[in-house]
Amino acid sequence: MTDLIPLITPLDQPGLAEALHRRIDNKTKPLGALGQLETLMLRLGLILGSETPRLMAPHLLVFAGDHGLTAQGVSAYPSEVSWQMVENFLAGGAAVSVLARQHGLALQVIDAGVAHDFAPRAGLVSRKIASGTADSSLGPAMTRAQCEAALLAGREVVRGLPGNVILLGEMGIGNSSAAALLLARLTGAPLSDCVGRGTGLDDAGLAHKTAVLERVLARHAHEHAPLDVLAAMGGFEIAMMTGAVLEAAAQRRVVVVDGFITGSAVLLASRLAPAVLQCCVFSHCSAEPGHRRMLAALGARPLLDLGLRLGEGSGAALAWPLLQSACDLLRDMASFEAAGVSAKS
Repeated sequence: MTDLIPLITPLDQPGLAEALHRRIDNKTKPLGALGQLETLMLRLGLILGSETPRLMAPHLLVFAGDHGLTAQGVSAYPSEVSWQMVENFLAGGAAVSVLARQHGLALQVIDAGVAHDFAPRAGLVSRKIASGTADSSLGPAMTRAQCEAALLAGREVVRGLPGNVILLGEMGIGNSSAAALLLARLTGAPLSDCVGRGTGLDDAGLAHKTAVLERVLARHAHEHAPLDVLAAMGGFEIAMMTGAVLEAAAQRRVVVVDGFITGSAVLLASRLAPAVLQCCVFSHCSAEPGHRRMLAALGARPLLDLGLRLGEGSGAALAWPLLQSACDLLRDMASFEAAGVSAKS
């Protein structure tokens, strides 16, 4: 376990926290007037260990993988959409591609386990564990060896990156089913509170998806340890993101979390090393019903609530300017004394 899970120490910096609070409170504004941005300033300052933090070389990492469970009809789209969307990312035509260009984010797509052979090119990182997971309604989604390999690969991807911030995204037809299963088992929440329409199932499709996932939970009823649950019911892209979160937190990088599926990786990482949550910024609350339950389990307050349900890292990219603003305000906004403005009496 020690080879898999890096040492992540809590952000126990009372002196820095006090200095950051004082710096924020002395800006030319009423106390608390910047609302949630002030909480974000404090979080970023503590993660990066500075009263004047700077976000450097941001990388938006989209982890992609296929799911054998799609054979049971749990998605409105066929599984080949996974590889087709990877091509769309690389061609620059997806929503996250547009947002990454707009905000100057280095976009990388990591093939964690897509059932397709991609030609090597810029922006594609090949870490394929296998061509999709097995059908978790019939047996474990992956072997323990595959699960551990994916976890380590995610750590290695982050270890090789410059900068101090990563934004998480994902692609994989069927992965909202995997995320719902992980949420239900790891938190004990009723499956009905965790399952949503994913890519757009109608009522009949949602009922069928829920019934299939009930069977999966029953088949793996004996699995409760985080890595056992991940191997039994997760996905290669979720396992690889879990490793990425662990490594980023160990390196004191800011982790910008997207939506429901990336949240499931953070949930897993937090069960393996609770201190990872101190390095996470939750970008938004999605329209997927289980996401609110997941955010509550993580004790997270998201920055945005736009009714998104696209995935890809789109919510993380949309929230990125708020992180930039928080750092700029913390560094450059004048204090009452510096500006010659009278403070509150």
